[in-house]
Amino acid sequence: MAASRVLLLLSGRPMSPSFAQSVCRLLGAGPGLGPWPTHCGLKQGQLVLSNGPFPGASTTLPLQRPPFCPFVALDQQQLRARGAELPTNRGVDLGVAVILQSSDQTVLLTRRTNTLSLSPNLWVPPGGHVELDEELLDGGLRELWEESGLQLPQDQFSWVPLGLWESAYPPRLSWGLPKYHHIILYLLVVSQESQQQLQGRIQPNPNEVNAFMWLGPDVAAAVATTEDGTETSRHLPQELPPSILIVELEEDGGARPLALPVSTLLRTTPTTAEGKERVSSGTKFALRLWLQHLGR
Repeated sequence: MAASRVLLLLSGRPMSPSFAQSVCRLLGAGPGLGPWPTHCGLKQGQLVLSNGPFPGASTTLPLQRPPFCPFVALDQQQLRARGAELPTNRGVDLGVAVILQSSDQTVLLTRRTNTLSLSPNLWVPPGGHVELDEELLDGGLRELWEESGLQLPQDQFSWVPLGLWESAYPPRLSWGLPKYHHIILYLLVVSQESQQQLQGRIQPNPNEVNAFMWLGPDVAAAVATTEDGTETSRHLPQELPPSILIVELEEDGGARPLALPVSTLLRTTPTTAEGKERVSSGTKFALRLWLQHLGR
């Protein structure tokens, strides 16, 4: 049997969560929105999580899930019958996403191509799966390179783990039963290079990415505070620009600058049709953590 990518320590006992189990619930999360402080061991190809200190824990990180998380709903009695349709031979997968910060305090987001079967048209930081033989940072940097073409010299960046997100796809039960279940580890990687220097070296992979942009703290704050648990419409603050400049890939392999309405970035998952362009809920969580790191 394959090694568990996400391992829980519950009352000192190791436990591998099954695909259908909510990791947040297993770690004692209550009915609130969180986040919940979680003790973490960052191992090669594996994440060890506990709600209490344990030997080998290297940090404590906030763990959160969206209020519409399908695994919370599947824990409820009236939906357990539907849970029987979920995979029984799979556990929870591990993903790593890189919040790349330039020296002038902007962060890189990429838009997933609309031909992908998983989360098309979603604005996210570069990231993906970590191999069993990879350190978590190495896996994140590899994904950064595979998606954006950026390779960071080891002596020109620093990094710190930001937080953990319990992710499902589809993200809502109304869109179908979950096919994917991940714990996403967000890593903040701070480059010594400016946005202009980094952008000059970006070569996006068109099989994964069809656009990219850099967010500064002001727009990021507006995006991050759009709550995905609310159904009410929201209005742009007057001080926000009506649009933000992105770079979009063209079919002939070229790229063009494009003004994207900021309102697109403020769409919420509960009020947006499946597959429609928006910022992912986990990315909004990561942006909030980034802003806290900046002291905003």
